[in-house]
Amino acid sequence: MPKKFELSKILIHLLFILLSLAIVLPFLLVVAVSLTDEASLTDKGYQFVPESFSLEAYRYLLDAPDILLRAYGVTITVTVIGALAGLLLTAMTAYVISRPDYRYNRVTTFYVFFTMLFSGGLVPSYILITQYLHLKDSLLALILPVLLSPFNIMVMKGFMSKIPLEIVESAKIDGARELRIFFRIILPLSTPALATLGLLISFTYWNEWFNAMLYIDDPDKVPLQLLLVRTLGSIEFITSNSEFSQQLGIDLSSFPNNSARMAIAVLAGGPMLIIFPFFQRFFVKGLTVGSLKG
Repeated sequence: MPKKFELSKILIHLLFILLSLAIVLPFLLVVAVSLTDEASLTDKGYQFVPESFSLEAYRYLLDAPDILLRAYGVTITVTVIGALAGLLLTAMTAYVISRPDYRYNRVTTFYVFFTMLFSGGLVPSYILITQYLHLKDSLLALILPVLLSPFNIMVMKGFMSKIPLEIVESAKIDGARELRIFFRIILPLSTPALATLGLLISFTYWNEWFNAMLYIDDPDKVPLQLLLVRTLGSIEFITSNSEFSQQLGIDLSSFPNNSARMAIAVLAGGPMLIIFPFFQRFFVKGLTVGSLKG
């Protein structure tokens, strides 16, 4: 029995080591390629250890640092405001439909779930944002469309439904009102779920570029992801039109085509990779605590 147990532990550890390598190695390769000279990539292909080290890709992308810093500022602002507001509204909505003493519990839950299956579509959303709410070229146009997610509400509801109703009833006996119960009791008990969903909502806002493409024309309000998408489009246009590049005097043999693509990925995802470890313990606990209670 002990030998079988040890063998199973070894196999489990080996499995997770392989999964970790499958996640980490591609990212390391992306970083290595972004630091490799373009001529070396053309001759040798992708390598984990750059044969010819070069920062040309980053120099190309950081040629106008003011634009990049402004885009970072827009993205950080939208992410912070959107994550905090979205998390609060998600928790409030989930708390209401998780209460068994709420008369319209099932109807409201079905209403939320129904929106996971069907949506209004792109055209009605665009008309609503631009014609009725007049949010064209506004940061609210980047925040409101993804402010509430029915999936996040259902996940939070599943967590909050595990909180005993007796806690709420005892607080009411002591004279606490609903808002005080929610902010002083329910939210502290839901910290793992809040941290998990907060991280997921932050990822959603950080990676969002499609709504910016639809609603943002002001160059001062372009978020990071849209700026990098446009940069990638410019690179593809230059490399696919040799006559145009020759007129501009660009040497395509030394132009950082592949390395710039990887540098874009590093610049876009790097900050969130740095932030994630600080929330990892909350993230893991939020994913597991519900199953332990169930």
